[in-house]
Amino acid sequence: MFKNMTIKTKLISSFVLIVGLIICLAAYSIYSTNKAGEGFNSYRKMAKNTALASRIQANMLMARISVVKYLSTPTQENINSFEDSYKKTQKFLDIAKKDIQHPTRATNMLKIENDLTTYKSSFYEIVKYTKNKDKILNTILNVNGKKIETILSSVFEATKNEKDHEASYLTGSAIRSLLLARLYTMKFLESESKNNYNKVEGEFKSLSKHLTELRNTIQSAKRITQLNEAIDLIKKYTDALTLIYKDTLKRSEILEKKLNVLGPVIANLSEEVKLSIKEEQDLIGPAVKQLNSNMKSLITTISIIILTLAIFLAIALPRNISNLLNTFQIGLIDFFKYLNREITEVELIKIDSTDEFGNMTKIININIEKTKKGIEEDRRLIDETITVLGEFEQGDLIQRLDINVSNPALMQLKDVLNKMADTLENNINNVLDIVEEYSSYNYLNKISTKGLKEHLLKLASGVNSLGDSITEMLVENKSNGLTLEKSSNSLLNNVDKLNESSNEAASSLEETAAALEEITSNIRSNTENIAKMSRLSDGVTESASKGEKLANDTTLAMEDINMQVTAINEAITVIDQIAFQTNILSLNAAVEAATAGEAGKGFAVVAGEVRNLASRSAEAASEIKSLVENATNKANDGKNIADEMIKGYKVLNEDIQETTNLISDVESASKEQLSGIEQINVAVNQLDQQTQENAMIASETQDIASLTDQIAKFVVSDADNKEFRGKDNVEAKKNQKKIETEEKSKPTIQKEIIKDKKDNDDWESF
Repeated sequence: MFKNMTIKTKLISSFVLIVGLIICLAAYSIYSTNKAGEGFNSYRKMAKNTALASRIQANMLMARISVVKYLSTPTQENINSFEDSYKKTQKFLDIAKKDIQHPTRATNMLKIENDLTTYKSSFYEIVKYTKNKDKILNTILNVNGKKIETILSSVFEATKNEKDHEASYLTGSAIRSLLLARLYTMKFLESESKNNYNKVEGEFKSLSKHLTELRNTIQSAKRITQLNEAIDLIKKYTDALTLIYKDTLKRSEILEKKLNVLGPVIANLSEEVKLSIKEEQDLIGPAVKQLNSNMKSLITTISIIILTLAIFLAIALPRNISNLLNTFQIGLIDFFKYLNREITEVELIKIDSTDEFGNMTKIININIEKTKKGIEEDRRLIDETITVLGEFEQGDLIQRLDINVSNPALMQLKDVLNKMADTLENNINNVLDIVEEYSSYNYLNKISTKGLKEHLLKLASGVNSLGDSITEMLVENKSNGLTLEKSSNSLLNNVDKLNESSNEAASSLEETAAALEEITSNIRSNTENIAKMSRLSDGVTESASKGEKLANDTTLAMEDINMQVTAINEAITVIDQIAFQTNILSLNAAVEAATAGEAGKGFAVVAGEVRNLASRSAEAASEIKSLVENATNKANDGKNIADEMIKGYKVLNEDIQETTNLISDVESASKEQLSGIEQINVAVNQLDQQTQENAMIASETQDIASLTDQIAKFVVSDADNKEFRGKDNVEAKKNQKKIETEEKSKPTIQKEIIKDKKDNDDWESF
């Protein structure tokens, strides 16, 4: 019945007399509520705008303070502080531009923004001039000032030693002007006063004047060159100082015309916005208060009437109202349970009437939806927080909370967690960077423990301790490697010497064994040859006897030959005589043929040929006679030789007999030498085998020493490839005991070497 009726309608329907009052009450209540709500909203918005203006003003003040601090102490920290304050100011300014719609205030916000931008650019111009000033000071003024002072001091000492009093005085005056100029320069840089700058210029003019006079006075070319260099440096110094002065003027101009003007302007504009909002708040406040008072009076009057009407209608409407209240109560209880997380879901209040309960239900349902949305946002943030913390637990520190909610507390918690994650991630990254450097064999850096506590401090200290331990280990390894390298080099040299000596000894023994073998073979061959000689001597004796007999026979044959040659000689004499007579006859025949004329020519030819034949026969006979005479002489010589041979064979037989006896004695001695040399040969072969084994052992020792040297070099190289403190100061350990042992062993080794040389000489003599 009352479902589609408002309470006011119900009351009008039931009580026609009071319907006008209820309508008036409702209209006025709505009007007053709207007015009060509008006033409250306006007041709230103004309060927010006031807060924004205050924050802009406060951050701008912080920016101005940072500027003042930078002007007194130009550090990067003050620049960063200004940048942070500027960003905050700009942030609130952007919000204010969106929220503040009032024309005058919006115009002020735009002016503030423009002035803020100009203020920032002006400040960074000052920063640029300040840095340029510091750069010129450090790279030109300080450097050239010291150079000029050094040059003038050198010239002053030189002129003083040369006793050039005028030059010394001018140099001293120049040094005084230089010191005053540098002093006024420092005062100018501190105060930026034009008076100090003028003093600097005056002192430098005086300095230039002194140097010009000094250059005209000094005759040394070297000193004049130094003075010219000083004059050039002074020009560079004054030019740089002039540049600083110009930058100072520009900086002061920016400071006076922009920063000192814009700062108060921005503050005044912010203050105007605040005062404008406050004036409007002062107007809205009393109006809202009066409206609430009027509303209270009217509601009080109407309430009495409604109370009467409520008592009158207590019988008709209680059931309907009770049902609506119960439904409304159940909805509220469920909503509160949802807020208290007793239930996970909440339903809207199911009152679809158009009366006040329906309107309240709609409002509450709207709030339920908003609250539900907010709780769900909170839950999503909490779920994301749990997820991110879970990732943190697994070691992933990159995750961050990104969800934005309307709950300020949760947003603050989100910021705290993100900041905590950033800090933790930075600290872990610092540790990982150092560990990464350690993994790259770079142990120079350490983790800064500043600001760390508890477990992170223990972790950083542990990693630093690990780096120290590894550094100590690497220093020890390199020291051991250098010691081992030094020892292995000594060992390798000694082993090389031992190997060389062993090889030489083995070679010498091998040659000795070969020589002994050859001697043994020669002795054996000599023994055999001596036996053969003994047998051959018997044959020689027999041959000598035969030779003696044959020599006797030769003597007899020579005598027979001599007799035959004598007979041939007589026959040749006869032939010679016949040839002479034939020649005489041929001459006579030729004379006769010549006498006969033409008839005797043929006979003359024959006579000539006969004469030629006779001449040739005579020549042949003469030659044969000469040969026979020679043969006779040779036969006589052969006879004499044969006689001598007979005598020689007799002596030879005696010598051969003595030689046979000596060969028998040498044969016996050779057999004894053969037996002894074979024993020596066996001993030398055994010694050669032992020497070969020693040479093999020395060779293996050399390989081991080479491997040890390679290991030592590898240890040193591996240590050098790593970066750690004290790497270049590591030295090999000294072994004093080894040095003393080596010094003691030197005479013995030398003595043994001398002895070996003596033995070698004995072998060579043998």
